[in-house]
Amino acid sequence: MPEIVSPGSVLLLWAAFGYLLGSIPFGVLVTRALGLGDVRAIGSGNIGATNVLRTGSKGAAAATLLLDGGKGALAVVLARALAAEDAVQVAGFMAFLGHCFPVWLGFRGGKGVATFLGLLLAAAWPVGIAACLTWLATAAALRISSLAALVAAVLSPLWAVLLGRPEMAALALGLALLILIRHCANITRLLAGTEPRIGRR
Repeated sequence: MPEIVSPGSVLLLWAAFGYLLGSIPFGVLVTRALGLGDVRAIGSGNIGATNVLRTGSKGAAAATLLLDGGKGALAVVLARALAAEDAVQVAGFMAFLGHCFPVWLGFRGGKGVATFLGLLLAAAWPVGIAACLTWLATAAALRISSLAALVAAVLSPLWAVLLGRPEMAALALGLALLILIRHCANITRLLAGTEPRIGRR
């Protein structure tokens, strides 16, 4: 009996699902719902939790962080429950792309750090925990969110290998490269010593 849907078509469907889920701009939705204005007109103009924090609302920032991380995790969890492991990586990667380049905002989105951590936690929790702890340790020591994100991203492929999940290393490397690209302006400010610290409006 011939296959009704080819494996390639299944992956395309999960890619589309992951992208659309990831493209939901929770930072914009949360700040508007709470009457905080358009987060794109505040601070760096980014739609992520760090910039939402610059509105002065820790609750809005926490909600944005959880929702952005949750959409990456949800893409992975559903793909794992309903499809094969290759769909997990496709859906997770596309959720990350959706956050960074959402169709609803003219492809101008966030930098993907929360979504990156959420999908790693769901795809390979030891790797995700290691990446989260790396972020927390760097942020606590240096109080610079972008630097914490860069360190966590760059080390994530290494954590994948060291923690016995080498199949996640390629995905982690791809995500890390995109995070580096999305943080080009931050890297320039870090080198110049002008990158804002956590909590600064």
